Amino acid sequence: MNTTATPAERARQGKAVRKHVPRTAHAAWLAPVDRHDPVAVLERQGQDRMPELLPIRYGRMAASPFAFLRGAAAVLAADLATQPHTGLTVQLCGDAHLLNFGLYASPERTLLFDLNDFDETFPGPFEWDVKRLAASTAVAARENGHGDAKAHRSALEAVAAYRTTMRRPARMGELDVWYERIEADGLLPLVRSARRRRRVEASLTRARRRTSLQALDKLTDVVDGRRRIIHDPPLLQPAGVPDTAALRKIFSDYRSTLAEERRLLLERYRFVDAARKVVGVGSVGTRCFIVLLEGRDAADPLFFQIKEARRSVLEEHLPSGPYDHPGHGVVAGQRLLQASGDIFLGWTTGPQGRAFYWRQLRGMKGSADIAGMTPGDLHAYAALCGTALARAHARSGDRIAIAAYLGGADTFDRAVADFALRYADQTAADHTALGAAVAAGVVTAAPET
Repeated sequence: MNTTATPAERARQGKAVRKHVPRTAHAAWLAPVDRHDPVAVLERQGQDRMPELLPIRYGRMAASPFAFLRGAAAVLAADLATQPHTGLTVQLCGDAHLLNFGLYASPERTLLFDLNDFDETFPGPFEWDVKRLAASTAVAARENGHGDAKAHRSALEAVAAYRTTMRRPARMGELDVWYERIEADGLLPLVRSARRRRRVEASLTRARRRTSLQALDKLTDVVDGRRRIIHDPPLLQPAGVPDTAALRKIFSDYRSTLAEERRLLLERYRFVDAARKVVGVGSVGTRCFIVLLEGRDAADPLFFQIKEARRSVLEEHLPSGPYDHPGHGVVAGQRLLQASGDIFLGWTTGPQGRAFYWRQLRGMKGSADIAGMTPGDLHAYAALCGTALARAHARSGDRIAIAAYLGGADTFDRAVADFALRYADQTAADHTALGAAVAAGVVTAAPET
């Protein structure tokens, strides 16, 4: 971003991008003849993952087109890289589908709505996140049986909310933009339907209950008088002596990436137990652990998730990023995108030089049940996600140039909604290709138990 340019000059620069990438051009999607094989893309991702867990990943992705899209950020990134882009750079989430937004607690214990997954974060053109959000909305709508007209409307709502929201911070000062956030309690007055309001209230209540104390009852048991994380193989298994020793060691290294007062706070907790955990869809096969710490006594637990950080799927398609350490990149991206972050977010290097990042496992987190949404519910939720995405992008990119490029008309909205339906077709075809690969024995898929 050119900080020496005036707002008027930045707006002119944003509008000038339309000459190179017209807003209507975002509607295009036609798979090139030499398009990558989507299954081969997934197999390449799996080469350095834990091979015994890959069947779980393929099994989860084979469950539905939306599940496939969740795990196929690398496939969409490669597809977007074949298209012209605006060059209007922001810190991308990199995986901005509907289920990577949700509720979490700020350090002040205020419940916020925001992006909540940053494994693929990387600087890149703003529209890549918008297109992934819109495509996920169209795929989810079809999966709910809404029909193409309503699927198009849901995608349109997401993009329109992004565009109109971005125009607001374009008129604001820097600190005002930085302090913008979406408080969950502020959403209730916006919900007109009594039925929908009850569902939102129930989601907020569930999120507030998702604390480390609740996790203590759900994830642990007392064995021989000592608190231990339960075993539920292959999804949750003992870390083993070598991994536990390594986690104890890198725990100290990780603390050095925190502010001094937070390091002091962590020194008041002791290491109790660790386990290996399978998480998500696209992340399955990467190394992930949970760690139980204990503070004042056994009734004062703190759970961490320690997750392997890898190069973003965007990285091979874009200029080099500012961080050499993938864990540092994830942490920095999250801090930049989220309105208020986890006080224990940090990174470290583990055994064999692998990068990891640390965060709290439970922090009053909650997510939407999109599978049960009516068309009206999905329209509203997609718009909320579009709003949150624009707020996140406005912190890192040139919001004035982006807002000027988008403009006051719905030209961009309709183009990306058209793309979303076309890419929903592509996702269905790719999901079918994965099913065929499983049937042919090319990859092995383990059904969920």
